[in-house]
Amino acid sequence: MNRYLEQFLKSLRAEKNYSEFTLKAYRSDLLQFEAFLAEHSAPKTSLLQVNKGHIRAFLSHLTAAGISRNSVGRKLAALRSFYKYLHRKGVLAENPARQVRSPKYHKKLPAFLSISEALELLKLPDKDTPEGIRDRAILEVFYGTGMRLRELVNLDMQDIDLHSGLIRVLGKGGKERLVPLGTKAGRRLQQYLSVRKHFLKNTRNPEPQAVFLGASGRRLSPRTVQRRVSRYLKQISSATSLSPHVLRHTFATHLLDAGADLEAVKDLLGHASLSTTQVYTHVSVEQLKRIYKQAHPRA
Repeated sequence: MNRYLEQFLKSLRAEKNYSEFTLKAYRSDLLQFEAFLAEHSAPKTSLLQVNKGHIRAFLSHLTAAGISRNSVGRKLAALRSFYKYLHRKGVLAENPARQVRSPKYHKKLPAFLSISEALELLKLPDKDTPEGIRDRAILEVFYGTGMRLRELVNLDMQDIDLHSGLIRVLGKGGKERLVPLGTKAGRRLQQYLSVRKHFLKNTRNPEPQAVFLGASGRRLSPRTVQRRVSRYLKQISSATSLSPHVLRHTFATHLLDAGADLEAVKDLLGHASLSTTQVYTHVSVEQLKRIYKQAHPRA
């Protein structure tokens, strides 16, 4: 069975350009399902002998174990994708996961910063050190473009056009999009590029094509960027979720609050579906409700 699993993951990497993080999650979900079958099916059922009853039993088992509906839905998505692949390759006559209904997702309203908090955040890094100038540029690019963490760390020098104020972003599934940089973000990025050579001095095996570099002269890792951004966010926000994604949420919320078109925000974020972007309209509505309750005498 491992042969089919490895072939499936290889196809996701080659055809859909899935990240290593996503591939690791798919592998874990499928191995968890295989372990469930070994323990709970009698006689022992292999992944190639599965029917929709086995999949439903697995989902019920996860729910009873207290796994969130969002996580259960993700595991079902992994099974659907895997069995769709086996069906497409002719290994199975049909996809047993196709008719299994997904659990209703609990959509959390994303955390975001107010405009004053965002402006305060952008001033926090030390403007007199190369590291601080770099971090200022990172925060400005996150807030000014709404790009994802991995999209930012994967930026190469050839992706930036400061003259036209555009950045080429490689998003999920290998989809490219052009994102406006904005005047302030462009200025901060230009300041960083003027000191970027500091990170390439006296280093072995540098990565000069990468935009954002660490002390080693190599591309900053997602973990490093996440840790640094979270440290700044903790200084201005008491929210529990303080990852770089908060700046993506802030970008979208501030655009919609200012009257931006939902379809345009969808394209800027690189969402495949408008329904994914619509969560930010709920954020705006909730904000309006809070303002109404605070300001209206009859609220």
